[in-house]
Amino acid sequence: MNIEFRPDLEAASPHLVARVIDQGKLPAGLPPTVAKGAQASRFTGKPGQIFEGFYEVGGDVVRLALAGAGKKNDKARHAALEKAGAALTAKYLCSGEKEMALDVASSGLDAEEAAAVLTGARLRAWRWDEYRTRLRDEQKRTLASIVVAGAPDGAEAAWEDAEAVATGVEFTRELVAEPANIIYPESFVERCQGRFEGTGAELVVLDEDQMEQLGMGALLGVGRGSARASRILAIKWMGGKAGEAPVAFVGKGVTFDSGGISIKPGPGMEDMKWDMGGAGAVAGAMLALALRKAEANVVGVCGLVENMPDGKAMRPGDVVTTMSGQTVEVLNTDAEGRLVLCDALTWVQREFKPARIVDLATLTGAMMIALGSEHGGVFSNDDSLADDLLGAGREAGDKLWRFPLAPEYDKLLDSPIADMKNIGPRFAGSITAAQFLQRYIEDDTPWAHCDIAGMVWSDKPGATWDKGATGFGVRLLDRFIRNTTKA
Repeated sequence: MNIEFRPDLEAASPHLVARVIDQGKLPAGLPPTVAKGAQASRFTGKPGQIFEGFYEVGGDVVRLALAGAGKKNDKARHAALEKAGAALTAKYLCSGEKEMALDVASSGLDAEEAAAVLTGARLRAWRWDEYRTRLRDEQKRTLASIVVAGAPDGAEAAWEDAEAVATGVEFTRELVAEPANIIYPESFVERCQGRFEGTGAELVVLDEDQMEQLGMGALLGVGRGSARASRILAIKWMGGKAGEAPVAFVGKGVTFDSGGISIKPGPGMEDMKWDMGGAGAVAGAMLALALRKAEANVVGVCGLVENMPDGKAMRPGDVVTTMSGQTVEVLNTDAEGRLVLCDALTWVQREFKPARIVDLATLTGAMMIALGSEHGGVFSNDDSLADDLLGAGREAGDKLWRFPLAPEYDKLLDSPIADMKNIGPRFAGSITAAQFLQRYIEDDTPWAHCDIAGMVWSDKPGATWDKGATGFGVRLLDRFIRNTTKA
């Protein structure tokens, strides 16, 4: 969606005008027909509430939309403003209108508030229609641009910053939404190479021969049953001080997860195209950081595999040797994400020596049972890092909830024939998965694991997304970097 700034509403000359309204009282100056209609329909300005009316100007009829932004001094003001913008595009995306003017001057928005409304509008307008060939006219997107009228000083700069993050979210959604015959390890890398061209980020790719030489037996074991070759992708953004240790983001990128030999049930298996949501979030966050030229050193690593059953596939009971030298008895080939991440974690530590590590993964169904689709889970060996992530999640809207790590859980992974099993017992499944990953953190490096299994895909529209890929994790990581560096 195109966003254009113009000096005033008259210069915009639209047929559809939107105003953002605070909750509690309709502002003075509304056309009488619109004001009376809003009162009659009980429009009060609650977050996301919409009222539409019409008025005449110079013989022409203008469509006026009022979007509720909640209470002025509410702690959730930023989210409410995003919800107002999202509600506008949700209503008018397929309305036949091609352009909407956002009357910022009459709405009384400052620069950051205007950017929040535009962020919500932009994110909610995203939809993946690449494979739709038979849409009815009323299903086709028509709203292509928003004209921002009368914005205050600084609004364009605020939007330029926010736009970079929105672009990162959209890229993540694109990667997650694509089917597994389109996005697989090699094409994931190619898609990233195209999108990062000209950004200043450096991309490093490891093929299977290179990973074999490094001893990544766990990651390569997961991909053995697939015709698609596995890959490691590292995206380096060094916008901070020269020589300063980077922050590392590590994403699970299982581009399709059949379960392998421990095959999943057929119903719902199509959803497993989004089992690369952690890697997708890392790629989107790195794009956002590069586009806004963040003053930080960050490395994003994506472990990319496809988990399929085949004569060469890893079997339950096999033992694999990880890059760290530790051995794993694989009791269930559907607990594959941790096998991908453990080698990626070892590599990122030895290659880049990061100051802090955050991994993101659609790791366990147990996390979805525990938290549903309202929060992602976070586990950490460092209280400060955990607090930073929790705070960033609250600010960005990508909410997290902390879970424990403890030696009592760690014992549940002990194997009689190897250093560890890849699964524990039925209970505490998300915790034992995190305990598994913790065994690969070296030298007490501050590390956090975010299990986002319930967050990357939604079967119903949300505040700033339609059904499907949500882009969860991009804004979390971007806000985390903003809050903990000079960026």
